[in-house]
Amino acid sequence: MLRPIGRSLRHVTSSFRHNHHRTCSATYTTILHQSNSHLNLPTSSSLLPTYQCRYIATAASASVEPFNGRSNAVADTIDAYSAIELALDSVVKIFTVSSSPNYFLPWQNKSQRESMGSGFVISGKRIVTNAHVVADYTFVLVRKHGSPTKYRAEVKAVGHECDLAILTIESDEFWEGMKFLELGDIPFMQQAVAVVGYPQGGDNISVTKGVVSRVEPTQYVHGATQLLAIQIDAAINPGNSGGPAIMGDKVAGVAFQNLSGAENIGYIIPVPVIKHFVDGVEARGNYSGFCSLGLSCQPTENIQLRKYFRMRPELSGVLVSKINPLSDAYKVLKKDDIVLAFDGVPIANDGTVPFRNRERITFDHLVSMKKPNETAIVKILRDGEELDLTVTLHPLKPLVPIQQFDKAPSYYVFAGLVFIPLSQPYLHEYGEDWYNTSPRRLCERALRELPQKPGQELVILSQVLMDDINVGYERLADLQVKKVNGVEINNLKHMCQLVEDCKEDNLRFDLDDERVIVLNYSRARTATSHILKRHRIPSAMSNDMLTPSQVTNT
Repeated sequence: MLRPIGRSLRHVTSSFRHNHHRTCSATYTTILHQSNSHLNLPTSSSLLPTYQCRYIATAASASVEPFNGRSNAVADTIDAYSAIELALDSVVKIFTVSSSPNYFLPWQNKSQRESMGSGFVISGKRIVTNAHVVADYTFVLVRKHGSPTKYRAEVKAVGHECDLAILTIESDEFWEGMKFLELGDIPFMQQAVAVVGYPQGGDNISVTKGVVSRVEPTQYVHGATQLLAIQIDAAINPGNSGGPAIMGDKVAGVAFQNLSGAENIGYIIPVPVIKHFVDGVEARGNYSGFCSLGLSCQPTENIQLRKYFRMRPELSGVLVSKINPLSDAYKVLKKDDIVLAFDGVPIANDGTVPFRNRERITFDHLVSMKKPNETAIVKILRDGEELDLTVTLHPLKPLVPIQQFDKAPSYYVFAGLVFIPLSQPYLHEYGEDWYNTSPRRLCERALRELPQKPGQELVILSQVLMDDINVGYERLADLQVKKVNGVEINNLKHMCQLVEDCKEDNLRFDLDDERVIVLNYSRARTATSHILKRHRIPSAMSNDMLTPSQVTNT
């Protein structure tokens, strides 16, 4: 199972304690949403991001070609020394204090923790590291090699999807003597790389050697997405996250995760993904995401399937089975179209395209490397006729968010009823085996349903804080809210407005399974204030639910 190798953790004083009947595990399973992958190809059904990783890898002995006629050992030594020389003035150690939200009690945070990772300096006085190194941060410090001083850092941009982040430091003293690393290219198989960072087990900089084993789209554990990654056999351990993998005198990638239960299998983020992230931040000032066609496709490897859709022997492609209604492809493509080529690159029946020297990767990579609002020419076969269609690409958000770092959860409390938008982090609170222990209906909707309109959310009644006003409704938790006083809701903010603006004597909520909650509106509003006080809840709603007038009053 893949997992981010990233942060050496140690817990500090808890900011709160509670004895809620459902406990959260620090280890959870993340399952990819269908909209993140264009192909329903056989993949691992689950990911296990374990942030408190044990030390699992050992130093890898890399086998390389003779260097200018000298022995492999001499060549390795020279490469290692070169990597060290580059790293001493370029690679930094990052200290993060973070506090993640409690999705069962969304007005509280979990216990504060300290973690450590690595990073490296690029042009423009910026530091590149992993997103999971600074996820849910409250305070970030950076220390350069050979210095006892830690400098305050600001997080300029974070791309949790691609597990990358950019830090900046205002102190001129920090930048004295620092050297910027240049981004190189994707290494070929069996090329040697040196991974530099600050793994656990010591305080000083560390360099490990390895070779490239394969290059292909891989599940990114932290962001629960599939992007291009490089597999190497160098030792990558907790604390290495965010450190560069150096080939020659340039960066070949960023260390970010490893494969548990395997010997010396680590992964680095390749330069095309890094450049896509950095260039996007430079162009737009913040991270906007990776593009998606919004398609779910099926391979056409079966000859009877190809004959049914009138595919001639010389044609190959994949079958469109589902289209995201919010994508531009929804206006252009149709179910049962055969996608033959993307921007002139033929797609094989298994959904792959040519890549470098007789390698093949899924065509998702071509899509993900497009910039937001760029167009692509998609060649399709429809009813036996070949068509060239233009599709505009942009990042797409799933109906149920897969991850929600660096932001407080949304919530609304009325008469002791706690309403939240459904998210996978909420389901993760059910523990390591959340796929089997969380409410089955919510889990299926989180993984399979697509949004039908912009801004749509699945609003659920997460729990009932007991009071006289809601007696008899306590067993209706974890049901989706469909309507308020007969009005179908779009999202939590819409529902909040409908409740706050209610002019009727009674307030009715229509839930899943045709369940109904009816409250006397005036009594419910009165009850809300003392319920909040009893449970020490600072506000009846999260800040993003407040109207401009409410923000002004507070």
